Amino acid sequence: MFDRPPPSKPVAQAADATPDGADSVERLCRLYDARLAAAGGRLSPDDARDLKTMAGLYGLDSDRPAVEVWRDLRRVIVAQTSGSAEGAAPRPAEIAVVGGDLEPLTLLVVEDDAEVAADLTELLTEAGHRVVGPFHSAAAAEAAAALHAIDGALLDINLSGVTTGGELAEVLTRRWDIRVIFISGDAEAASRYAPLAEALVLKPYTGPQILAAAARLGRPG
Repeated sequence: MFDRPPPSKPVAQAADATPDGADSVERLCRLYDARLAAAGGRLSPDDARDLKTMAGLYGLDSDRPAVEVWRDLRRVIVAQTSGSAEGAAPRPAEIAVVGGDLEPLTLLVVEDDAEVAADLTELLTEAGHRVVGPFHSAAAAEAAAALHAIDGALLDINLSGVTTGGELAEVLTRRWDIRVIFISGDAEAASRYAPLAEALVLKPYTGPQILAAAARLGRPG
């Protein structure tokens, strides 16, 4: 979907977990506990995708029934917020060296459209950034922000769940001082939440536009 730069030589970089956000994790636990119980252990495609993404951040085997994956993931993230888990910090991730004056960043990606989310992840990863996500739901994204060191967030402003991208941005900026880029085709919503954003990239957009916006997050505010 995007014009992508050629991948660079990979190097290892680890992300540090943040100690804050026990209430964000608690909300995520209530959400997945309830949805799994209500659906007899099954999840919607979007929730299942987010669960698999979260499990992957900790190197957990996600090719299992959702109940088993959530059981193990729940244990890890609850223990991490209480500070009692050994090795609960995110595993080291392979990222590429970002060329020129750009710095490699850890970016949270929250996008409703699965295909667009995959393209954004590939684009940012090939450009040298580490992606946490992509996530469909604000609840999963908020918990990820509580558990991982995030440099910035690319948010779809019109998420289909209860919490909008704008409302998620309010949480991210207020609680963790995370700088936000809005990705939107909704000019009205973008205008309403504009004070929260470092940049706005309107749909349809190109790869270079996304990378240019992400580069702003690597500079002092």
